[in-house]
Amino acid sequence: MQKLLRCVLLFGAGMALLSLPCGALAAEPTVQAPGLHTDVEFARVEGESLTLDAFVPEGKGPFPTCILVHGGGFIRGDKQSYIKPLFEPLSQAGFAWFTINYRLAPKSRFPACTDDVETAIRWVKQHAAEYKVDPSRIALIGESAGGHLVSYVGLHGKGDTRVAAVVPFYAPHDLAMQARHHKKLGDTLASLLNLTELNDDAWEKLKVASPSTYITQGTAPFLLIHGDQDDVVPLAQSTAFQQQMQAKGNVCDLLTVKGGIHGMGSWEKVNSDYQQQLIRWLKKTLQ
Repeated sequence: MQKLLRCVLLFGAGMALLSLPCGALAAEPTVQAPGLHTDVEFARVEGESLTLDAFVPEGKGPFPTCILVHGGGFIRGDKQSYIKPLFEPLSQAGFAWFTINYRLAPKSRFPACTDDVETAIRWVKQHAAEYKVDPSRIALIGESAGGHLVSYVGLHGKGDTRVAAVVPFYAPHDLAMQARHHKKLGDTLASLLNLTELNDDAWEKLKVASPSTYITQGTAPFLLIHGDQDDVVPLAQSTAFQQQMQAKGNVCDLLTVKGGIHGMGSWEKVNSDYQQQLIRWLKKTLQ
């Protein structure tokens, strides 16, 4: 009788399990089809939806991966602006990549934008199997204000926000140097840091928000890319940052684009091979 009762109980439990809705059962993540996936929400902060576009290469994977962060002076731009010239070269080279939105100033002040980049890194790692990502081979790439953000996050990265490589294009690594260069705060820094004048408080906030303040030994490898005719963010930003990084024993390469002004979209006019050099550096660094 006891044996019969056990059989009935086991049968009933099995039928109950089969009757559960699909969501109640643990399942492997759905692998995304090759190609571009747009407007995927990776976070919702203060009622604002933050989205990304993702590219998945053909093949089994996992693939080396790039997280792309657009520029726009911290106050404008989105995941499809400014940094778009990198989409096709990365796709053709077999990289998975994600281009992200982040909260903009003045609605959201520093460090909201850096927080959003860190959130995107965590999201990509959490969804690595779904998008065929190798979480140990993730590079952060950003241009202009986005270059500042990837350097800041790359230097602070630990645990689930640590990445394997960082590539800032024409980035303002030292915001105090940037203010001195232009002899004013400008709309971008004023909006980002909620400043109105260059007083003692402003200089301190500029220092706190500068990636160069946080250089320590043992960072991920960096590749700096900068045009030598940039009058928005001077080349001296990258040369000074490289010297500081190398003084700490870190790998920090510098690619100078001859004739390049601010913005990679204009570099076709100077026949630069920066895209090919970027791909070679990434493959070597992320191998």
